[in-house]
Amino acid sequence: MFESTNWMSPRVKEKLKKSWAPVFYEHVFCKIDEQPFAVLYSDIGRPNFPVNISISLEFIKHFLNYSDDDLIDNYYFNYLVNYAVGIRTLGELNLAERTMYEFRDRVYKYTLEHPGEDDLIFTQFIILLNEFAKATGISLKDQRMDSTMFMSNIKKAGRLSLAFDVLIKAVKAIPEANLTETLKDVLEPEFRTETLFKTKASETESRLNFILNLCLEAQELLENVTTEKATEALRIIIRFITEQADFDVNTKRLTAKKSVEIPSNSLQSAHDEDATFRKKSGKSQSGYVANLSETCSKENPYQLITDYAIDKNIKSDVGFIEERLPIIVENTNCEKLYVDGGYYSEQVSDISPNVEVNFTDMTGKKPVEKIPVTDFELDATNVILKCPKGITPDCAVIKDEQTVAHFPIDCCKNCEYSNKCPGKIQKKSFVVRISSTALKAAVQRLKIRQNKVKNTSARAGIEGTNSALKRSQHFGKLYVRGIAKCQVVGGLKITAQNIRRFIKQILTPRKPKSKITGIPMPIST
Repeated sequence: MFESTNWMSPRVKEKLKKSWAPVFYEHVFCKIDEQPFAVLYSDIGRPNFPVNISISLEFIKHFLNYSDDDLIDNYYFNYLVNYAVGIRTLGELNLAERTMYEFRDRVYKYTLEHPGEDDLIFTQFIILLNEFAKATGISLKDQRMDSTMFMSNIKKAGRLSLAFDVLIKAVKAIPEANLTETLKDVLEPEFRTETLFKTKASETESRLNFILNLCLEAQELLENVTTEKATEALRIIIRFITEQADFDVNTKRLTAKKSVEIPSNSLQSAHDEDATFRKKSGKSQSGYVANLSETCSKENPYQLITDYAIDKNIKSDVGFIEERLPIIVENTNCEKLYVDGGYYSEQVSDISPNVEVNFTDMTGKKPVEKIPVTDFELDATNVILKCPKGITPDCAVIKDEQTVAHFPIDCCKNCEYSNKCPGKIQKKSFVVRISSTALKAAVQRLKIRQNKVKNTSARAGIEGTNSALKRSQHFGKLYVRGIAKCQVVGGLKITAQNIRRFIKQILTPRKPKSKITGIPMPIST
C-alpha cells in the first residue's frame, strides 16, 4: 500500500522499468543463496540484517564504484538502490555502518580460518554465472584463461625502506619505558628523514646494516612483551631478519645478504605478510595474482567470466591450470580452453582428458634444428613405422618410456637427412630414440604452428578483461591487505564485472556474430 511506485506517474514508472535496478533485483538479488552464510552466525543465532541485502550492497558498491560513504547515502536516498535490493519504500530498513563492516569482517575471518574450503563469494559467483548464461543464452563450452598481477594496499619499497617499516612497527609495539635511548630516537621524525631521504647510494649498504642491527635490538626487547601487538611485531621482525641478514657469531652483529640471496616469497611489507615478489614479462611487482577464465565463443553476444582464483603472485600459471581446470569443468562443462605458453606442462593434457587445451606458444628453449619427430610415421601406440625418407625400420619397440627404432645402416649413411636426423650411428644399425616427453612436446608444437592464428585470436580477448578490471574496477591495487581480504574483495569485483556485462546486455542487447561471416545476426525473440 505504501510502496513508492504506487505514487509514481506512468512515465516515471516506465523509466524505472528500463533502469538497471529491476534487472539486478530479478537476476541478482532474488538468486542469492543465503544458506552458505549461516556458518558466519552459527554461534550467535540469526543476523540482525538480511544477508541477501548485505551481499547485494557489496556487489552494488563495486558495480557502481561507490565508496562506503557513497553506498550508505545511496542506500538511504537512492530509490534505484533500494529497488535493486527488494526495498520498495525509502527509509523502510535501517542500515548502520557497523552492520556493514561486521558482515565483511565475518566473511574475511571465515576465509582466513577456512582456507581451501567453500568460498562464500565464489559460491554466489557461480550461481550468478549460471543465471546470466541461462538468461542470455551464453555458451560456456569455449573458454580462455590468463593471469594478471595486482597489489594490495602496500607501497613499493626497497630493502632500506622495508627495513625501516619493520623497525618502526616493532618499536611502537614495545612499551616506552622499556625502550633504549637508541630505539627512542627511531620514533623521531628526523630519523626517518636521515634514513630514507638523505642516504647516498654509496651509503645504502652500511645504513641497511645499521637498521638491521636495530631490528635485532628491538627483537630482544619484544621477546619479553606479551601483548597481541608485540607478538605480531616479533613474528614479522624474526622473519625479516632471517630472510634479509646473516648473523656473525664473532661480532654478534647482522650483515645484509646480497639481493640475489633473498627468496621471492620473502616479506614485502611490514603490513602485509602474505604479499610476495615476482618478475613476469619484464615487470616486477610485490603482491598477488588473479587467474581468470571467461567464455570466448564467437556466437556469444558478450562474454562472461567463468572462474577466478587469487593467490600469492609466486604461484605459476601451470599451478593455476592444474588446480582450476577440474573446477571449471565441474562448474561449466568446458570443452575447449585457450591459454598462452606459460600454462604448458606435460601433465596438463592429463588433468581433464575431455577438455581440448589449445596453447598459443610454449615456454622453454626451442629444440635444436633437427627433423621434427612428428615427421616420423607412428602407429597408435607411438611405435615408429617409417622415417621421413620412407624407410621401414628393422626393429621398432617401446622401451623405458621411449620409442626406439633400428634402421639399416647402409640406407642411413647416404641419406640426405642424415645431418638433421635425431638418430645415431651404431655398429650394426642406425638407432632413433624419442622419449615420450619429447614426442608430446613435438606434437604440441606442431599443433601450435598449425592453429597459431586461431588460438591467438581466441585467447587475446581476455587481455581486455584484465585491463577492464584494473580500469573500471580498480583491480590494479586493492585497498585491503592480506590474502584473505584480497580474495574476498577480488571476488566481489570480478562478480561485479559479470553483473555489469549482463545488465548492459539486457538493457542494450548486442547481436551475436555469425560463425561463418562474422556479421551480426538478428536476435531471436
